[in-house]
Amino acid sequence: MPAERRDTVIEQSVPAQFADTMTYQVATDVRALRAFVSAAALARGLPPHRVEVLTLAVSELASNTLQHTTGGGRVLLWAEAGHLICDVVDQGPTRTFGRSMPATDAVRGRGLAIVEQICDEVAVFTRAGETVVRIRLTL
Repeated sequence: MPAERRDTVIEQSVPAQFADTMTYQVATDVRALRAFVSAAALARGLPPHRVEVLTLAVSELASNTLQHTTGGGRVLLWAEAGHLICDVVDQGPTRTFGRSMPATDAVRGRGLAIVEQICDEVAVFTRAGETVVRIRLTL
């Protein structure tokens, strides 16, 4: 199911005290990032099968950050109004969603399409020199 985009999520920010945050800098951090996302999502009531979806999505986005930027990134995760929300923030270029899945013989390029297909909602925006990919999953 394609993810929907709502302009209303773009300008929202979360107070730091409500979000769990992890910074990642190198590829070896991705394993720790997956564990962080899984634990934080479970603690906020996301069902285990949905935790796997979120962990895959964040892993794809973090891998993209590490492949295409030099500064690493950070993940913020919180729950509100029946949703689990996760921001993946870096200094990379704005991602373009809405593309079709690459051909089966393509070597690369599936990560963003996967994120868009498995999450309930995906939004991308920039602020103060950062690119934010915000994903939502219904609790």
